[in-house]
Amino acid sequence: MYLVLLLTIINVIKMGIYFLAQIQDWGECVVGGVPTLKCLEVVIANILFMSNALILIVLFVMFVIGSFRYLTSLGNPEKIEEAKGTFKWAIIGLIVYVSAYLILNFIDILFLGGEGDIFRLKIGD
Repeated sequence: MYLVLLLTIINVIKMGIYFLAQIQDWGECVVGGVPTLKCLEVVIANILFMSNALILIVLFVMFVIGSFRYLTSLGNPEKIEEAKGTFKWAIIGLIVYVSAYLILNFIDILFLGGEGDIFRLKIGD
């Protein structure tokens, strides 16, 4: 049981390292070693990307906790209800997360031509 929990934690850390590798580089927003206003889009994009990663990790942990509670309930109806509550809130969180993405994607396709511009922050050219 502890081995499974340890392996889960290791996999979550691996996912975190993978997500850190996806953070945008400063690129051309630094002029002469001084950050310009153009760096703000990089900062906001990185915050949004890391918040997505954090939300997915929290949802994964909620599913693991709900599973653990359900498996260790030993038929106790109160503990089973607690586990079901954890699953319910994890599923609600997943639905809200996916719905927000789909709504933004729909707005992008409908109003911005479907080029993914809504997911790329651009401050002028």
